[in-house]
Amino acid sequence: MKVVILAGGFGSRLGHVTELIPKPMVEIGGRPIIWHIMKSYAHFGFNEFVIALGYKGNVIKDYFTNIQAYNSDMTIDTATGDITYHNASADDWKVTLVNTGLNTLKGGRIKKLEPYLDDQNFLTYGDGVSNVDINELLAFHNNHGKTVTITGVKPPSMFGEVIEEDGLVMSFEEKPQTSKGLINGGFMVFNKSMLDYLENSEDCDFEFGPLEKLAEDKQVMTYKHNGFWECADTVRDVNHLNKLWREGQAKWKLW
Repeated sequence: MKVVILAGGFGSRLGHVTELIPKPMVEIGGRPIIWHIMKSYAHFGFNEFVIALGYKGNVIKDYFTNIQAYNSDMTIDTATGDITYHNASADDWKVTLVNTGLNTLKGGRIKKLEPYLDDQNFLTYGDGVSNVDINELLAFHNNHGKTVTITGVKPPSMFGEVIEEDGLVMSFEEKPQTSKGLINGGFMVFNKSMLDYLENSEDCDFEFGPLEKLAEDKQVMTYKHNGFWECADTVRDVNHLNKLWREGQAKWKLW
């Protein structure tokens, strides 16, 4: 199975952070968040990735072209150009990088990947990390027989929560999960027949239009995930994820 990662958006809510790099290259613990996402899938044995590029896609291409150099110490013989890598621990991945257009919406990006896809594929966004059990997700999808499975998650609150007893403040909890309804947290599974609902067009969205039509046709199921999920949507989110990583509380780190 292929793991499709949508990595072409502008990431405008990150402001100046994405002036030089695309959103999936924002670093958590010194590694791009897209690397964290890929490590999560690879942990469950899925190591073939198809990445839909758009905004500053060459930055992502450069990273994977030189990933061993970025992640290792090295000695360079300047006379011969020979490079010796030290403490190298290269991930065993096969990564297909596809330019899907600067302004293409998500549905159009997925459709442009059609030649590289299997009959069944994973799909996720390039900014969300989670400790979802990918094998359980896939088993759920195969059991219900519908076209698409989304992972429903409770998003973390924008605000901290005061934990009190009889008015006495006991603690402050940063970014607790809300008690509101579920949102689509990515980490989806789809059968290739889903592509029949998409168009090879810049204007073809995914959540609005195709996914709604699939739902009308009763072809979408929700896998409810009650564990950790968070996305790097704002600078505050990125800072929080880095804080969790520094403090050894990165619950998405299953590897």
